Amino acid sequence: MSSLITEDEISHETDIVWLEDTAQLDYVRQSLDRLPTRRGRPAYHRDGRMIGYACLDREAKPSRSSGTFRRRVFWLLPHDRDSEPEGLYAKGAPAEAVDPRTLTPRVKGYKTERSEGGPPSSAMQELGITLPL
Repeated sequence: MSSLITEDEISHETDIVWLEDTAQLDYVRQSLDRLPTRRGRPAYHRDGRMIGYACLDREAKPSRSSGTFRRRVFWLLPHDRDSEPEGLYAKGAPAEAVDPRTLTPRVKGYKTERSEGGPPSSAMQELGITLPL
């Protein structure tokens, strides 16, 4: 979950690969998964779909016990707001959700007014940024 992801755990990220255009997504879910490689598209074993994933540099060390690497994976479930705008997350967002616009390598991302289902922030309004709600 995003609140459990520490900056130390993502300090070896080199880039985030997006599999979908995130411009129209209010939020994505993020988790730290144990994966067999530092780079490349990981297998996906959840309901819903994978939206993106992080890649690690060569200095990233595997777990001593499992030999796997902890990498972020970004995903959505079938009942998330992009598929069910009036559903469970019409307002608010799941605990592990962050606004994809706040994500970069080594930055864990944040919830925003938009990701919580509200209007754009006053700063966005002052800049004349309008986004579909």
